[in-house]
Amino acid sequence: MAADHFEPAPARAQRWSVFVPVFLLALTYVAWTVFQTTQLVVERNALQTLRSNQDKQVEESKKVRERLESLSRETQLLANRGNRGAQLIMEELRRRGITITTDVPSQPPPSAAPAPTPAPAPAEPQK
Repeated sequence: MAADHFEPAPARAQRWSVFVPVFLLALTYVAWTVFQTTQLVVERNALQTLRSNQDKQVEESKKVRERLESLSRETQLLANRGNRGAQLIMEELRRRGITITTDVPSQPPPSAAPAPTPAPAPAEPQK
């Protein structure tokens, strides 16, 4: 019986629960997803603000461009009629590479889609 004290006790098989690592992994995934979603929402709001701030500037630049084109067309018409000052202005603009046409280009609105072309009629078999 004295020999019983010296025998090593059988090692207990220690079983770890899988719940804790899986729970930590799931919690980490949810936290990362919430963080990324929050960041994306903040960035989207910032971009929307920037775009809305630029809309006013774009409209103003379109107005200025239309006025400039109108003025240049009128100057070209004066030059065509023989106005010496307008001819000098137009000559200087040509030397700088700026060409002005008196035609008002008719551009379709940007949202208008081109009309679809009709499909050709099927050929009838020859008899």
